[in-house]
Amino acid sequence: MSMTRRQALASAGAAAITSSLAKPAIAANAPIRLGYLPALTGPSSSTGIGINRGILLAVQEINAAGGINGRQIELITRDTQSDPTKAVNGAAELTHGEKVSVVLGPVNSGESLAVTPLLARANVPQLHPCWVDSLTDPKKYPMCFRNAPTNQQIGAAANRYVVQVLKRKKVAVISDTTGYGTASVNAYVPMFKALGADVVYQGNVDAANPDLKPELLRMRSAGAEAITPWSVNAGFLSRIINTRGQMDWDVPIVGQTTLGSGQTRALLEKPEYWAKVYPNNFRPVCYGADGKLPERTVAFLNRLKSAKIDMSDTLLWWIALGYDSPRMIADAMKAAGTEPAQVVGYLNKLKGFPGVYGNISFTPDQHDGYPDDEVVMVEANSLKDGAFNLAPGYGA
Repeated sequence: MSMTRRQALASAGAAAITSSLAKPAIAANAPIRLGYLPALTGPSSSTGIGINRGILLAVQEINAAGGINGRQIELITRDTQSDPTKAVNGAAELTHGEKVSVVLGPVNSGESLAVTPLLARANVPQLHPCWVDSLTDPKKYPMCFRNAPTNQQIGAAANRYVVQVLKRKKVAVISDTTGYGTASVNAYVPMFKALGADVVYQGNVDAANPDLKPELLRMRSAGAEAITPWSVNAGFLSRIINTRGQMDWDVPIVGQTTLGSGQTRALLEKPEYWAKVYPNNFRPVCYGADGKLPERTVAFLNRLKSAKIDMSDTLLWWIALGYDSPRMIADAMKAAGTEPAQVVGYLNKLKGFPGVYGNISFTPDQHDGYPDDEVVMVEANSLKDGAFNLAPGYGA
């Protein structure tokens, strides 16, 4: 049937109206883009590799359950390669090019020190697990939240264990030369002194240094009764442990959680070198005095095993932290909406988010969400399924 010019114009106008009305419906079903900045390669990648496994599992489960109010999560990842400059470039791509709603990470403090100001200027909400104290400031970075402990919380647990439980008063504090390592030494030396300990050695050493024996000889000559290393570099930490063993020096090593990772264990010359190594860890993902994990953690561990997620080279808390992060953001978006102000408003009132890694709470004036009493010390050589026994004398 032929159509007049007037009918054709009317039909085209109706089509245009229909098309314009349909756009919001399409947008409403569009994926929610979450940016993600892990270090999956490079010298500080041990943390990122573990966290990545948890994040991928959580996103898969959220999407399989219908997503966020019917919208799927699209996870857009940029590997920082353990490099702050690459982290900044990745953050710029995520915020300006990919237009993500939220950024998860970076997962290493040195990279977050470079990225957090950039995300603040871009008005993009950020959730990260980095310990350096200055990385959250509700006034300076009102959209930045930390679902992990601070250096002060970590250092307090480790230093108290050295001084009050092990009764060691002469200590050596060593780190690598990353932003995290430098900040840790600067934070922990005064904390030790406040506890009445004598810091007989302190130093920042290049993590690629193949020979750490001169440093450990200096520690021993100075009378160190404990070594406290701060680095996420498994190679650096394993060289400290191996050198102590080669020197037949019976001194405890207490410090960064990576001391207990499967990657560090794989680099040890002898299994017995892992004795008297006490890393930081977290009570909800540790074995209790009864030898059991909390029920919530057991259920999570069973899901990891069902999904055939490898735990042999990583730590359970890294995977759990990764798993909890997108779930927290998904809860915020389901309840409040996907706009930055809505996500931040929800997180500012978050109380007791039931994470596998720990219960997280925030307020408008407090963006550090991890509870003090969940930070513990563990026995490195008790590693099983990424979890540990509490360190001797630490308490149930």
